[in-house]
Amino acid sequence: MIKTGIGIDAHRLVKGRRLILGGVPIEHAMGLEGHSDADVLCHALADALLGTIADGDIGVHFPDTDPRWKDANSLDLLAQVVERLKTRRARVVHVDATVMAEAPKLAPYRQAMRERLARVLEVSVQDVSIKATTVEGMGALGRREGIAAMAVATVEVAD
Repeated sequence: MIKTGIGIDAHRLVKGRRLILGGVPIEHAMGLEGHSDADVLCHALADALLGTIADGDIGVHFPDTDPRWKDANSLDLLAQVVERLKTRRARVVHVDATVMAEAPKLAPYRQAMRERLARVLEVSVQDVSIKATTVEGMGALGRREGIAAMAVATVEVAD
């Protein structure tokens, strides 16, 4: 059976943090604020994958009230979600994500993000789609106050 899930995440940009997206350090003056490394792309993908098996969201599994997840690498969190899928006899087939940010430009980092995510998701790079867009200056994202990501995941669940 094929199942699909959707995930969305957003974090505020702040000084004094590294910017990590898709597990890749990005050159930028600010980073994302959060309990973990605040990688919105990994978080949106994790939520999309958890949605495919109706298993809550990352806040349920990795709450920001738990010190174990302080400064956690979101690729590691995503790997744990993949393991949860395996216990439900599910495997990732394809993911598609869009990062919404006025800056920085993500094109130079896209392939590295795809490769790191494919490794964690245990799929081919061709099964990982990452796009980036601006919001044309509108709202908090347009004012460069934060970055958001939306992801769709497709998994196959064995009968």
